[in-house]
Formats: sequence, C-alpha cells, structure tokens
Amino acid sequence: MSQNKVVKGVFFVALGATTYGMLATFVKMAYSEGYTTAEVTTSQFVLGIIGILLINAFQKAKHKDNVVKATPKNIFNLMLAGTSLGMTSLFYYLAVKYIPVSIGIVLLMQTVWMGVLLEMILDKKLPSKQKVFAVFIVLIGTVLATNILNNEIQLDWRGIVWGILAAASFTTTMFTANRVATEISSAQRSLYMLLGGSVIVFSFALATQNTPFNLNIFLKWGIILSLFGTIIPPMLMNIGFPLTGIGLGSIVSALELPVSVMMAYVLLDEKVILLQWIGIVLIILAIIIMNVNLKTKK
Repeated sequence: MSQNKVVKGVFFVALGATTYGMLATFVKMAYSEGYTTAEVTTSQFVLGIIGILLINAFQKAKHKDNVVKATPKNIFNLMLAGTSLGMTSLFYYLAVKYIPVSIGIVLLMQTVWMGVLLEMILDKKLPSKQKVFAVFIVLIGTVLATNILNNEIQLDWRGIVWGILAAASFTTTMFTANRVATEISSAQRSLYMLLGGSVIVFSFALATQNTPFNLNIFLKWGIILSLFGTIIPPMLMNIGFPLTGIGLGSIVSALELPVSVMMAYVLLDEKVILLQWIGIVLIILAIIIMNVNLKTKK
C-alpha cells in the first residue's frame, strides 16, 4: 500500500472521528432548548435514513448493474445487528442527559476492554499480555478522566449506568458491523442497520414521549444530528479504514475522545481539570498499545 493512500486513509478516519466527537455536545445543546431524548433520536434516525437512501439511489444510478443487491437474509441480519446501533444512540444520549459530555465519552470508550472481553468469549482463548496491559491502562485512565477520586464530584448514577450500557451496545455494534453481509456496499449496510436501529428508537419514542412531538427538532437539530451522527462518520470511516488498516485506523479514530471533551469545554463550558486530561491521554495510549501490532501485521 502506497504512503499516499495511507495518508489519505488517515485523513478520512480522522475527519470521521472528529465529526462524531462533536455529536454529544449538539445533543446536550438540544436538551438545553427543551427537546426530549425521543425527539432528538427520532429526528436523527429519520433524516439519517433519508440521507442514506439518497446515497444508495446515487450509487445505483452511477454503477447501475454493478451494485450487489442485498438478499432477504442480508437484510434481516443487518437489521438485527442495527438494533444495537439504535440502543447505542439511546443509551449514550440518555447518559449525557444526566452527566457531563466529557464523562459520557469516557464511559463510551469502555468499549476498549469490553471488546477484549467479548473477543475472549467468542474466540474461547485468553487475550494477549499486551491487551491485558492496555485494559489496565484504560481502567486507570477512566478513574482519572471521570475524576471520581475527587470527593466533591457527585455523578448521577443514572448517567453512569446509561453510559456503561452505551459502551456495551457499541461494542456489539462494532463486532457485528464488520462481520455481517460484508459483500454488499457500505451504503446498503448502513441503510439496513439504520432501519433496524430505528425500530428501537421509534419504540422508545412511542413509550416515553408524553407531550406533543415538537416537529421543530427536524429543522433545528435533526439535520445536524443526522449528518454528524449517522451519515458523515460512517461514510468517512468506510473510505478510510481499508486504506489505513484496522490498527492504524483504530488509533486515529481515538481522536473522537479529545474532540468530544474539547467541544464540551468550549461550547458547554464544562470544567475539565488536568487530572482528567491525563486520564484521556492514558485511554488513547491504551488504544495505541492495543492496535500497534495489528498495524505491523498489516
């Protein structure tokens, strides 16, 4: 693989991670204007599906008969896998409703050790010493980044629970997304996973929305949330990861963490102390340690 292609891949992955890192701050800003979790997630998924439909239509018109069509089995498996995508959005947005964005993104990053645990269960073998070491660094970094050692900090337990659940469902999403129906286009896969996720999101909205649905969310925040959450990041990641390889791509995608914290610091005026930044650096370091060998093998 040429150096130019790798640099191009790094650019796309970095841009995708940066875009996704901004998402939680926009959600928090929507909350501050009185919008509910149901309104936020519904608008994001509805407009996201419309956007992906347009992308699929464009690809079909451009490539015509060369597009591999999804089989009924592909569609069912992708929609089933997409339910975890819907749960990730719901759990993450519920988390940042009760805790700062800078804490929520740290909890979401627990996918690092959850992924190792899931891999161990599925492959039925113990993880390498390198991965175990990385997990310990993540846990230490999490303690520092959430600032739970400070007795003055009282985090809402509901936010912590939702954040951990978001990490668990995100781990499931990452594992299934790269294993289900990989023979069809990423745009088709994104569409059917979004449709599966929308079943969860719409069910949640029907069950929890006690007030009239505020349709202004679609124009005010829906477009931004769908672009930054369900359209741009997956497209950029799907372009970039094949060029960088899994290892380097995973390292670059860790940019999501500092970007999310910086956005919360600048736009939401969330306080982030030096100890928390040290914790964030440790988590990024753990991701590098965990993936550096994969890059070499690639």
